[in-house]
Formats: sequence, C-alpha cells, structure tokens
Amino acid sequence: MSRKPYPSDVSEEEWHFVAPYLTLMTEQAPQRSYPLREVFNALRWLARAGAPWRLLPNDFPPWQMVYQQFRRWNDAGCFEAMVSDMRSIIRVGDGRKAQPSAVILDGRTLQSSCESGPRAGYDGYKRRRGSKVHMAVDTLGQLIALTVTPADEQERAQVKDLCEAVQQATGETVKVAWADQGYTGDEARKAAKAAGIDLQIVKLPEAKKGFVLLPRRWVVERSFGWLSRFRRLSRDFERMPQVLAGLHFVVFCILMLPKAAFWLALEASS
Repeated sequence: MSRKPYPSDVSEEEWHFVAPYLTLMTEQAPQRSYPLREVFNALRWLARAGAPWRLLPNDFPPWQMVYQQFRRWNDAGCFEAMVSDMRSIIRVGDGRKAQPSAVILDGRTLQSSCESGPRAGYDGYKRRRGSKVHMAVDTLGQLIALTVTPADEQERAQVKDLCEAVQQATGETVKVAWADQGYTGDEARKAAKAAGIDLQIVKLPEAKKGFVLLPRRWVVERSFGWLSRFRRLSRDFERMPQVLAGLHFVVFCILMLPKAAFWLALEASS
C-alpha cells in the first residue's frame, strides 16, 4: 500500500481473518485488477465517513469497482458468514455457548433520501418518512438477522421472517425472544411459536418518568447506538433495500473484528 493510511483501514491481524471470506476468485483472475484489501478498506471508509460511492478518494480503487465487488460479496453472503463466525468466536471467548438461546428484536426507522424515496413509507409514531430496519441481536448485542421494509410496515408483521432467519443463522438454538409493545398480538406470537421461539413482550412502566433502562431491551438499543457512529447508516441513502441490509452486516463486521481477532490471537498464543 503506497497511500497514506486512513483510520478506518483494516489491521494486519484483522485482514488475516477477513481474507478467506472475501476471496471469491484466484489472484490470477483477470477481474482482480486491484488488491481485495484495498477494496475492503474503501468499503470501510465509505461506511464510516458516509460519503456517496462516487466521492470515494482517488487513492482507493475506482468507485465502480468497489461497488461492484461489494455487490458480489453481499450476494454471496460473505459478510453474513463473517458476522456469524465472529459472533461464535466472541461468545465462546466470553464464556458463553457458541450459539445463543435468546435474542432481542426491535426496529429503527431511517429517514429516506432522494435515492431511497420511491420505496419509503411514513412512520406515524416517529413522524418520519423512510425505511425500517428490523433487527435481531443476541444478548451481547451482536447482529444475527435483519430485514428492511418501508417505515409504515408494522413490527409484528415481520416476526415470521425475522424468527425464521434467526433460526437459520443459529441452527435453531434460539428458544426465547424479547421485544417491545410493537410486537404484541396473537399473530406475532403464533409466528414466533411456529419457529420454535417464545416471544415475550417487555413493557414500559405505567408511570414513566425520565430515562428508564428496560430489562433486555436496552441491549438492542445499544446496538443501534453502535450503528449511529457510521454515517452511511444515519439515513437510508441506498436505492435498493438489499444494499442497505448488506451495509449493516459490513458495519457489524467492522465492529466485531477487533474483538474476534483478539480472542483468536489469545487462543493461538496459549
């Protein structure tokens, strides 16, 4: 690498872990005009800085190539596989089972932009027009599954798809899910039960005064706080929902890599 490094660049230890997931073809392939590490660094920079694809700095590979490679990785499920394996590594390192038995469900509304406006919906509760990202995280706040819908879609309507995605990602180890009042209703409970999950609603205190730390639910709110550090996810800037979903997995890869690399290095030295 001849350029001056950016704070968002992947470290040497992290790249050793990442490289096998991102290598979809040999180094001799004619499509490999630029190093994969530089393409991944460009993607990390874009997620952190929040710039449009076309405004990538000139010392990165061309934006068209970065976007095209990101779509290849995203369509192949590379980032989802990476997040799944790192989640297991971090859980085992923290003395837990590799796969979770409980998850927390919640959604956040991202305001639309010119690019995402045609597929946006109006969230009457948040008084915002945009897209809604429905997420399931484990008790450490690590991403398991997500879906993207217009903001006017109800949370309870996504329980079926979200629970099925959770069980597929974990090997059907999840037995209980905690959620807020947006997931109440017989249909949501039955959809979760069909996937083998007991859906439990954590309600607000009746006499709420000031900030209240809700049991279990605060974990997913903290995950939303982690995402807010990445400006690309501050609004919905993407034309396609699958790109927005893929960028969420990219961001969780960035968040989880340091800890996963630490546990792997500790295991190698012991």
